[in-house]
Order: sequence, then structure tokens, then C-alpha cells
Amino acid sequence: MFIIFRYLGRQVLTTMLAVALVLLLVFMSGRFLQYLAAAARGEFAAGVLFIIMGYRLPEFLELILPLSFFLAILLTYGRMYQESEMTVLTACGVSERQVLFLTLGPGLLVTAVVASMSLWLTPAGVQQVDRIFTEQASKTGFEMLAPGRFQSIGSDERVVYTEALSRNKQELENVFIAHGSEGSGRMSLMMADRGTQVIDEQAEGRFLVLHQGARFEGRPGQADFDVTTFESYGTRIETPPDARPRQSKEAVGTGQLLDSEKAEQRAMLHWRVALPVLVPVITLLAVPLSRVNPRQGRFFHLLPAMVIYISYLGLLIVGRDAIASASIPGWLGLWWVHGGYLLLAVVLLFWPDWRLRQRGRHDAAD
Repeated sequence: MFIIFRYLGRQVLTTMLAVALVLLLVFMSGRFLQYLAAAARGEFAAGVLFIIMGYRLPEFLELILPLSFFLAILLTYGRMYQESEMTVLTACGVSERQVLFLTLGPGLLVTAVVASMSLWLTPAGVQQVDRIFTEQASKTGFEMLAPGRFQSIGSDERVVYTEALSRNKQELENVFIAHGSEGSGRMSLMMADRGTQVIDEQAEGRFLVLHQGARFEGRPGQADFDVTTFESYGTRIETPPDARPRQSKEAVGTGQLLDSEKAEQRAMLHWRVALPVLVPVITLLAVPLSRVNPRQGRFFHLLPAMVIYISYLGLLIVGRDAIASASIPGWLGLWWVHGGYLLLAVVLLFWPDWRLRQRGRHDAAD
């Protein structure tokens, strides 16, 4: 039996890792593009992009791993039914319930991993993401500059371009700045060979000093532009006010949620508990759902199985929102969803035996 346990566990976990990798790439690529667009708009420095993605990784995995494990059981056992391996196991005295019991071993491992992410790693990661966003919001627009890119900075929406930028963000080369005035309709353009950020303690401000350049000012479409050349020209850099610390609801620690009486935080607590509970329930569902008639094809069972999984996860989300709005009492939580699908798993598991028993009674009556 231990050899069968190792074989089933290795097959299921290997398939799960492959599916999880594909899903992770899909999830993270979409979020990465969103963050990349935000970095291009100057909302935060491009250098922290991968750090943010790393801290968000547990948040992705806590949703991806249960789905990956569910699909892994369906694909692995579906293949074994298709290739008559399950028939051989049955002939050797290994029943479907024993296969289910053996599958719960890897399932408990996945449950522990999901629980660690849902209860601890995800809140800690979101806290770090909030800290990074707060730090980035307190920086000046020029500290967010990236070379070779046009960026809008400041409340007056200046468009700035620099061809090269020093590591400490203090020296700029081949600088272009465009600034428009909505009231007068005039536009100011400045180009300089280089620029330097300096702090003037007397003026209590930070300035960008441009060297060896020219300033063009006028109305677009008209020829009355004023042109001024300069050796040195200073413009004040707007300093943002102290950023208000950002705290997402997902960043609240699980211990704090346990002590809270707020409906929203109680809903978040039930959601964090629901994700690891989801894994053993979908294990009980996946084993009977993986039954495949070799004549039907190994993927025939995937559609109804995915409908069940999506409805399960959807009801958990609906229940979480209902708890947050106090439509469902906090003591009930999301256990009614788990209980319903656990009952469905029991029905699916014993359905063949019940049909066989009913058929036997019918034959005996005839």
C-alpha cells in the first residue's frame, strides 16, 4: 500500500506543480502589466516592481494551489481510468475509498501550505506592499524618473524626459521639460544639456538646475514664441506632503482579526480560514469526479468538475461579502458552504454503490 501511496502522491503533486506554474504565470503576468503601466505613469519607481510582485506571491498562491490540486487529481486519475490503471488497482483490492484515503495525504500537505499563506504570509506580504507604496508616494516626481521615458510629474503635470540619469538620481543628461498652462493656453518647453538636483536651505526647497539650454514659451499653432537661452536655469521641484500610511484590509494580521468585532474583519477572518478548509473538501469532490469511461475520453469530466469548483469558490466569495454587510451572522461564517459541498462529495462518492444496490433489488424483484 505504501508503494501505491508514493506513486499516487508523486503523480498528483507533480501534475499540481505543473498546473500551478502555468496558472501563476497567467495571474502574475496580468498583475505585472498593471504595475508596469503604473510605473510608467510615475506612480512608483520601476526598481521596486519585482519586489512588489515577490511580496504579492503568497496572495496569488493561496488561490492557485487549491485549484491546481483539484485539477491535478482530475487529470491524473482521469488518465489512470483512461489507461485502465484504476481497473488494475481495483483488481488488486484497492477500492476507490482507499484511493481517496491515500489522496488525502498530499491533500493535507497542500492544506498546510495554503493555511500558512492565508493566515500569515499573505497579510505580511500585503503589509510590505503597503509600506512600499507609502514610501513611493512620499517621494518627489524627480525621484521617480526613469531614463529614456516621457513621464508626467507633479500636480501641474509637467512632462519630463531625460536621456541618462545618475544612480543617485541627482544628475540628468539631455533634459526635456514641457509645461502647459490651461488658463492662458501658453506652453513652456525647456531643453538642456544636463540638469542637477540641489537643495536650497535658505529657500527651503529643492530645485532642478538646468545647464546650457534654451526655453521656448508661446501658444501652440502661433509663431510668437519667446526663445531664451541660458547657461543656468532653476525650477522648483514640488515636494509632496507627507503620505498618509496605506493599509489594505488584507494587511490586517490574523491575530487582530480574532480580537475584532467589526463585520468586515470577521468576514476576512472567515475567508482566511475557508481557503485551507477548501482543500480537503475539493479532494473529496475530485476523486469521484475523476471517474472516466474510457470511451468518453480523459477530459470529458473536466467541465462539470470545473462548474462545481467555480460555484464553490463563488459561494465562498458571496458568503464573505454577506458577512461583511452583516447579512449573515458572524457565528455561521462560511461553514454552510463547506457543509453543502461536503454533502455533495459524500453523495458522489456513494452514488455508484447506491445505484448498484438499487439495480440488484430491481433484478431480485424480477
